[in-house]
Amino acid sequence: MASKLVLITGASSGIGAALAKLYGRAGAHVLLLARNAERLGSVAEAIRQGGGSATAYPIDLADAKAIEETSAKIAREVGTPDVLINNAGAGRWLPVVRTTAEDARSMIEVPYLAAFNLTRAFLPYMLTRQSGAIACVTSPASFLAWPNAAAYIAARRALAGFTEALRSEVKGKGVSVTLVVLGTVETSYWEHNPGSRQNLPKANPRLAPTLSADEAAEAIFAGVERRKRTVVKPGIFRVLFLLNALFPGLVARQLRRAARNSPPDST
Repeated sequence: MASKLVLITGASSGIGAALAKLYGRAGAHVLLLARNAERLGSVAEAIRQGGGSATAYPIDLADAKAIEETSAKIAREVGTPDVLINNAGAGRWLPVVRTTAEDARSMIEVPYLAAFNLTRAFLPYMLTRQSGAIACVTSPASFLAWPNAAAYIAARRALAGFTEALRSEVKGKGVSVTLVVLGTVETSYWEHNPGSRQNLPKANPRLAPTLSADEAAEAIFAGVERRKRTVVKPGIFRVLFLLNALFPGLVARQLRRAARNSPPDST
């Protein structure tokens, strides 16, 4: 790990920050990408204080031109990442009638187009050297659907589709592709996307416990290092995905019921 260059998007807080610190402790040089320069700098400094190495690149990941320029700068300054983790994501969970066109567009820009554009920037170099690892972080919305989150679900399915298609393109070329599916993670995401928590389907906490950012980071780290195709945490979602494939009507009814019984938003 000491020789690895790891790029993480959405690294200024939550899962991305926890993952960046984990890679820093493991000896990687971590490249941090996010929009908030101040928070990004704080994460980079925390990694350095822990004995690690980090470089911050403030960027609006919804801006394709900015991604092109920043990726070129990274290639010039430090080289092509050994590991690219597309973690950045945003989006409010709202009914279609309360979702604006701008809301829907922004959810496609990040995470999907951000992941596409950043991967496209570095993939040719990974293929040339025949090594690299790419991971995309998504949610169960990539495989399940429930009321009042249509735009969010569509964007997450786009990201999952891109990840799976990318894997088929690079198979046998030395580049691993991992799709990471995480259940509810307690981060500042819910504060930044007000109204979303109330549309989160209610789940049994014993079967689908809420994850901490550190738990999510550890799952991503382990899955990427093992070059796994898919990481699903909590594991109960694997069962739900299988049931949905076999009995879609039954699962849809249960998810509608769970969404109706969701607790009020506390933010």
